[in-house]
Amino acid sequence: MSPIFRKPFSLSLLFFALVSGKAWAEKIGEVDTAFKLLGPDHKIVVEVFDDPRVGGVACYLSRAKTGGIKGALGLAEDKADSSVACRQVGEISFKGNLPQQEEVFSEKASLLFKHVRVVRMVDARNNALVYLVYSDRLIDGSPKNSITAVPVPATQRIPLR
Repeated sequence: MSPIFRKPFSLSLLFFALVSGKAWAEKIGEVDTAFKLLGPDHKIVVEVFDDPRVGGVACYLSRAKTGGIKGALGLAEDKADSSVACRQVGEISFKGNLPQQEEVFSEKASLLFKHVRVVRMVDARNNALVYLVYSDRLIDGSPKNSITAVPVPATQRIPLR
């Protein structure tokens, strides 16, 4: 992509993320897992996104990406294997009251109907933010999931709706 178009493209992604209330991920890196003669290799992609309503929390997401010709054309269905690790990366601040449970990230994992989703849940008793990653499909989702938690300092209560 030409440097002229990178900035407007990035700004449009930022605008979309702010308007939708969900995060968008930035790719950190990837590793190949299987060689494909035609098209890109199968791989694991590592991305990072900030919780859009909790400042100071970043989530690292790893997930499988299908390669080959179907993967190159965007027709492949990615596997449901994914993992999430959220960490405090700065001072925690809240952008308003949080619902008990809220989807904070979603991205397509196939041409039709399959998504990788990250949901934030509030554990009020332990003053922690819990993040769950899973994959769903219109008819049959996957039970494969991963979970992580970010403790909030005891002196700072999580504002709930």
